[in-house]
Amino acid sequence: MKIHIGSDHAGLDFKNEIVKHLESNGHTVQDHGPFTMDPLDDYPVFCIPAAEAVVAEPGSLGIVLGGSGNGEQIAANKVKGVRAALAWSIETAKLARQHNDANVVAIGGRMHTPEVCLQIVDAFIAEPFSNDERHIRRIGMIGNYETKGSI
Repeated sequence: MKIHIGSDHAGLDFKNEIVKHLESNGHTVQDHGPFTMDPLDDYPVFCIPAAEAVVAEPGSLGIVLGGSGNGEQIAANKVKGVRAALAWSIETAKLARQHNDANVVAIGGRMHTPEVCLQIVDAFIAEPFSNDERHIRRIGMIGNYETKGSI
């Protein structure tokens, strides 16, 4: 699977670890940065391009990382067609895919150990969308609002 990833300085170390992990498991990863530590960097510069790439490449998924994951999720969700979910556990990662067909997961690098972070990523990638009618209907409502300004 193709995975797009972006972070800020707070997620940089986790990002590099996740890239290695995903590539070792056969995934193709496009790293949208950052590539060096800069405590003054701005996460939208890296997370928005990662989210845009997910939309431009149907079937791909995205990962955005920061200290808490909150700002990164907000930035990713500004991209039309992105459904970014903040995952803080394996269960929330799975539910984001099952119920929301989330195509981007946000993770707080300062909130988890590297092991838990990788488990969240793996759970998100492995979990399929349920295709349950109620979830399709709700996602459609969100899409309508995004494109037409009404549900």
